[in-house]
Amino acid sequence: MTTRILPAVGDADAARSVTTLLSQLPDAEPAAPVGDSTQLIDTLARLAGESIEELPEVVLVHERIGPVPALELIREVSLRFPAVGVVLITADASQTLFAAAMDAGARGLVTLPLSYEELANRVQAAAQWSTGVRRHLGSGGDVFTGPGGTVVTVTGAKGGVGATVTAVQLALAAQASGHTAALVDLDLQTGDIAAYLDVQFRRSVVDLAAITDISPRVLSDAVFSHDTGLALLLAPGEGERGEEVSDRAARQIVSALRSRYEVVVIDCGSQMSGANAAAIEMADTAVLVTTPDVVAVRGAKRIVRMWDRLQIRKAEETVTLVNRFNRNTEIQPALIQRITGTRMAGTAVPANFKELQGAVDSGRMHELDPRSTVKQALWALAGELGLVKPSQGAEPRGGMLRGDRGSIGGRKRKGGTTSGGGRQ
Repeated sequence: MTTRILPAVGDADAARSVTTLLSQLPDAEPAAPVGDSTQLIDTLARLAGESIEELPEVVLVHERIGPVPALELIREVSLRFPAVGVVLITADASQTLFAAAMDAGARGLVTLPLSYEELANRVQAAAQWSTGVRRHLGSGGDVFTGPGGTVVTVTGAKGGVGATVTAVQLALAAQASGHTAALVDLDLQTGDIAAYLDVQFRRSVVDLAAITDISPRVLSDAVFSHDTGLALLLAPGEGERGEEVSDRAARQIVSALRSRYEVVVIDCGSQMSGANAAAIEMADTAVLVTTPDVVAVRGAKRIVRMWDRLQIRKAEETVTLVNRFNRNTEIQPALIQRITGTRMAGTAVPANFKELQGAVDSGRMHELDPRSTVKQALWALAGELGLVKPSQGAEPRGGMLRGDRGSIGGRKRKGGTTSGGGRQ
């Protein structure tokens, strides 16, 4: 049997050493090494999207992989691709690291400098385990969830540009279409999703920060079930407690949510912390919300450059949404695209705060009038991002979503316009 092996090694010299040894293993089919954690997850997600059978049996993770630490990367791979055997390559052969690697989900540990026999034994054991899991569960087993649920982060170019309203409506659109959806408030100091949805709940994301193994029961205790069907994980009531949520905790929380919900929408606010930076890095789609004014666009450019410097996300992997759009403004989406280097959403949200004011003031954003042009534009964005299911009983021209009287308006018309909002 051929064993497919995917090495994740950031250092060029180490990559050559690993590749040379792997090429000598019998019945081994090593792939070209990936250089960082983002490439590894993207590669596995792409392969899983084509077919579960395309996933490699073994993934080798070097201890110096980045930007996500090796143990956190192993944990994420194990959660998202549970039938892939992960082996850690490290110079530390201590029992403490071995136990930590096993807790993270590794199937073995290879010490540096590499030896042929040890590498062969560990790869063979991980491959046998992977093959056994796949054979036992079968191709239709529930464990083969591929990349898991879709994670979308929403970040504001600055405060007050509409990131929270966008996040709430994206999650509501996903839920209304039939997906299981979670809405997370990672604006840890000033998060106000609870106020927008008229929720009072004593638990928050902080309650999960110190837990190393987030079980489904622990997660359900921290999540509030809203009347709409949304699962809400709220920001702490005391903003200073937001510091308790580290980037490691955020990764575990996002991974746990991804494994349980089909769509996870995360409001990251407008200020970067380790927690929301980790969420943005892990996200399938990162939405950056701006308004068509100089200050906000400068803020968007500043955030995009910061993400690139910190290796959180590349500009071309970011979707920019223009809120409060007016065709008469001097700053149009095409100009914002050139300034930020990001990909513009096909939908722009019109400037019509009067439609929102009543729902915002009453804390009933989920009861926003379906005829609202703002709601229709944001639900069209949800369709554009792939967060909604086509309604089986929908009228051909209505685009109605189950559980809501409004239209997602996500179908493109000729000329680049959408049925739910502005034009790029």
